[in-house]
Amino acid sequence: MRDTNSAPGPRVWAVGALCRAVADALDARFNPVTVRGEISGFSRASSGHCYFSLKDESGQLRCAMFRRAAGLLDFSPRDGDQVEVRGRLAVYEPRGDLQLVVESLRRAGQGALFEQFMQRKARLEAEGLFDPARKRALPAMPRAVGVVTSLGAAALHDVVTALRRRVPHIPVVLAPAAVQGANAPGELVRALQSLYELEPAVDVILLVRGGGSIEDLWAFNDETLARTIVQSPVPLISGVGHETDFTIADFCADLRAPTPTAAAELVSAPRDLWLGAIDLLDERLSDALGGRLDALGQRLDQAAGRLGRPSNLVARQQLRLAHHAQRLQYAVLSRRERLAQVPRAMAADFPLKFERALTQRRERLERVALRLRLLDPALVLQRGYAWLTDTDGHAIVSARQLEAGDAVTARLADGEVDMTVTLSDATGTRPTRPR
Repeated sequence: MRDTNSAPGPRVWAVGALCRAVADALDARFNPVTVRGEISGFSRASSGHCYFSLKDESGQLRCAMFRRAAGLLDFSPRDGDQVEVRGRLAVYEPRGDLQLVVESLRRAGQGALFEQFMQRKARLEAEGLFDPARKRALPAMPRAVGVVTSLGAAALHDVVTALRRRVPHIPVVLAPAAVQGANAPGELVRALQSLYELEPAVDVILLVRGGGSIEDLWAFNDETLARTIVQSPVPLISGVGHETDFTIADFCADLRAPTPTAAAELVSAPRDLWLGAIDLLDERLSDALGGRLDALGQRLDQAAGRLGRPSNLVARQQLRLAHHAQRLQYAVLSRRERLAQVPRAMAADFPLKFERALTQRRERLERVALRLRLLDPALVLQRGYAWLTDTDGHAIVSARQLEAGDAVTARLADGEVDMTVTLSDATGTRPTRPR
């Protein structure tokens, strides 16, 4: 039985559980949070993550900025910079440390950026990059539309939705690029140049992104990007930010749209308008075609009346066709019969022809063997001749090859005789005697 008088003890927490509970309380109470302060101990790891502390005269807070967010920076933070960061408070459980996970970071204050924007705008305007005389009219019916924006931007969804609703038949060519951060200007320039070099070319280009602060839109104030926009071979529309946002890209473009959706609508007349025009043209074409067919039908009737009945000509052609078909059938049957007789004739003649050829080959072989036997040196020896050789076995064919006392061998029909050469007589011959 439970003792009701005993008081309950305090809750015992696991360390990890307590850290998670504190993190949940911070998230529910503060996040998201924006903090202003001075950077201290800034470092960038090989992974791309950035770590630093944010401090002022009365406190200090550890901060971690992961690679994805750090890639959007348009400047290199340094110790001592006054910045504003936006992020979420969290507890780093392995050490139990409080830290701020930074999602965006910008320099404190926008006055310097706005002054830089005005100076750059005045210089490019003096060079003639904003001259209205060089700006071109938009095509009434583009065959293809190029779009430069980020794959993850809401502006892309707005543009594609508007184009799909108004002109679903027009192809859209996307050149993706970052629209914010230090790498954004270079990527935007490369994306535009890829559309410039495209074959077949697009008829108009949309450069778009959603709204944001002056820091968020700063990539569209880049000088290299401005000069690249001016070099566009086709009309280019800038739809950057909201209606109240202005960038240098807006002044360089052939036309500025207040929003990305408005940019898409400027190059896509409503489909119903074009369908109505097509229906009108279809009606006119049908009337013209019907009148032409009626005129040609009358001419055909007149020609048929002059030709008379063509059935006789058709009957003659059918008779000729039947005659040719009969001849062709007869020729095929005759050829098939001759081909069928060939194997039978070959089977009847083959044994006789084979025996005759074998007899001829045998007789020819016997004649060749007889010729070979007639050339046999043994037959010559049987008629009383001898074959003389020296001690090395070389044949002796002349008396001049021998000297007195030379040993020779005489091969006769029934054996060999060794002999020695004696003195020559007055006739120059060299008698021999057996040894």
